[in-house]
Amino acid sequence: MTTYQEYKAKIAELENLAESARKNEIAQAKEKVTAIMREYGLTIADLGGVTKVKTSKPRAPVPTKYRDDATGQTWTGRGRAPKWLEGKNKDDYLIK
Repeated sequence: MTTYQEYKAKIAELENLAESARKNEIAQAKEKVTAIMREYGLTIADLGGVTKVKTSKPRAPVPTKYRDDATGQTWTGRGRAPKWLEGKNKDDYLIK
């Protein structure tokens, strides 16, 4: 009967064999790709693998448009109106 340790040793051996087979197959695939690229005069850029990373500029903060002088709470006027402004005339709180 095979023991746990013997199974572990077989697993390790198979993992090593699998890794070496993988490396060998990758090397062969790279050789094929290189040969095809040379034959047709292709470059990496021709394959579309090179893309520029888009960098976004940080956005400037939106200026405050409304302020409640009694509490000091503010709102930019974007998005949902705050609770402190519900039922009130927005023009009364407009910063001038």
